[in-house]
Formats: sequence, C-alpha cells, structure tokens
Amino acid sequence: MGTMNVDPIATLPDGSQLLVSTQHSRESSFTCELYVASPDHEGRLDLRVVSDHLEASTCLEAQGIAYCYAQRLYPGTADGMKKPPYLIWQGPAPHT
Repeated sequence: MGTMNVDPIATLPDGSQLLVSTQHSRESSFTCELYVASPDHEGRLDLRVVSDHLEASTCLEAQGIAYCYAQRLYPGTADGMKKPPYLIWQGPAPHT
C-alpha cells in the first residue's frame, strides 16, 4: 500500500483508531474516507474502510460530512471525536 494522508479522529472502545483520509481530486473537489485501524498479530496496522468516498466542493465541507458520518456510525464515541479541520494531502512534490 502507498502512503496515505490520515488523521486519527477517535479511539474506539476496542482500542482501534478511527482515521479520516482527505484527498484533493483532479475535478477540483475534495473527498474523505473513513478507516478503522487496528494492529494485527505482527504489529502492523490492519486498515478497514468504513465509508464510501465522501465528496464536496471544499475541503472543510468534505471533512464536515465525514465527521457527521463518523458520529452516526459510532454514536458511543461521538462526543470525543476530533472535529475538522484535518490534515490535507497536497499531492506529490513538484520536481525541480
């Protein structure tokens, strides 16, 4: 798997972390996706996608949609969730 831009927004009751990934698309929109990360038996992170691509015209709007979706998905953890803004991946560095 390649590098992902993720920001933890909550720790779930089982100790796993809820992560949000934010990306800028070529169509001038932003998407967020939610993952649950838990360590596997070898110490690596096991990532499980728990949302579709949540898209909006601005970064903050996409992150707000992801935040609301996460609150509905994990209501028992909703009060402690980190609110947007989250990290943004700027894309590959330009070659100089």
